[in-house]
Amino acid sequence: MEIVLTIAGSDPSGGAGIQQDLKVITAHGCYGATVITALTSQNTLGVQSSMSVPPDVVASQLHAVLSDLHLSAIKIGMIPDKAVAQVIVEALKEVQVPIIYDPVMISTSGYQLMSSDAINYIAEQLFPLCTLVTPNLPEADRLKDQLEHPCTAFLVKGGHAQSTQMTDRLIMSDGTVSEFTTEKIASSNLHGTGCTLSSAIASNMALGNSLPKAISQAKDFITAAIRRSANISIGHGNGPLHPFLTPLTP
Repeated sequence: MEIVLTIAGSDPSGGAGIQQDLKVITAHGCYGATVITALTSQNTLGVQSSMSVPPDVVASQLHAVLSDLHLSAIKIGMIPDKAVAQVIVEALKEVQVPIIYDPVMISTSGYQLMSSDAINYIAEQLFPLCTLVTPNLPEADRLKDQLEHPCTAFLVKGGHAQSTQMTDRLIMSDGTVSEFTTEKIASSNLHGTGCTLSSAIASNMALGNSLPKAISQAKDFITAAIRRSANISIGHGNGPLHPFLTPLTP
């Protein structure tokens, strides 16, 4: 069984972060391992607070997993501060598996999830270790200098665009660009879409697919998950995606 490690924050409501990553990895038939970087208090209405896991604890988790499990891919989500970023970079310097990074900077509800001093460090030190970075449009605007001179591949997600279709742009390190376009499904249940997509890409790469094919398959997966979740009622706000093929019973 292929093992996918997710390095991310915890969402107690289960719609994003570590909890959603594990669901997506499992849905792809892979085995999920975790390193928790932050503890958040959040639900479908938004993020109320967050606390960084101490860097030495993050380092200990990484050592425990990397010294024992044979990984096939890594997904990275929330990195709350520079100190945590530094231990992640140090641990992954010699890792030779696909690394997919979803740069979670600000929550949908507007909560700051990454300290400002971490952003430049991550761009300079972590991006070159990654196979793919998956910013949304606001994040891509913050990272525009990196996108103009890419050191790795970037998938700029078009979900925030006002359009009847959603187009994600894959920018390779050599500057070549390709597009992935899917229908835009009207839904108020979109909590955890970034986590879902990046975990699906990581899982598909763990299963041996090329980067473009992994993205294409992940796009199909998340489109189906959004469609399945459109009429599900979980919480009082922006509900989560349901990643499994069998729908929830009423």
